[in-house]
Amino acid sequence: MSKLQSQGVHHVTLVGADRQTSMDFWQGVLGMAFVFEQPNLDDPEQNHLYFDPGDGRLITIFTNESWKPDRTPNPTGIGNVHHLAFAVSRATYTQAATRLKELGIPNSGEVDRGFMYSIYFRDPLGQLLELASYKFEPPAGATHADVLREAHNIRVARGAYNIADEHLADAIELLSQKPAPKVSQ
Repeated sequence: MSKLQSQGVHHVTLVGADRQTSMDFWQGVLGMAFVFEQPNLDDPEQNHLYFDPGDGRLITIFTNESWKPDRTPNPTGIGNVHHLAFAVSRATYTQAATRLKELGIPNSGEVDRGFMYSIYFRDPLGQLLELASYKFEPPAGATHADVLREAHNIRVARGAYNIADEHLADAIELLSQKPAPKVSQ
């Protein structure tokens, strides 16, 4: 086999501004645990902050005290990052628009994506971010991707435009009916 098989996202690194701007936003607004910091080993003029977005993986930020925040939206051209999405619980999601507004952060309000709800806003440096909350929990032994794969197949078979609640419900039912793997004796 010649593929280099990925096993998940290891980390995402963003270019920040000064240290405090990153601390205030990633830890203060998004509640990400600050893990550690060290010099950027590729550039001693920069610092490297590490945050846990909630799943034990990392979001890292390069900072430099001479860099000032620039709220200009990041470009959305070919090859650029459009947005980063972070998973939140339904309980957190229902509070997100209000809490962002209280913090003076403009946001999209609730956007129904068929299989999830989203709220979009920009970080202090213009990067578009999304808080996403699935409309479902997968059955035991299945993942969100398993449910979405089945829901997509059901949607296509029915000629529907996008995944909707009925496709999710039917996918969950289908996945719940699969027999448990047999154990050798």
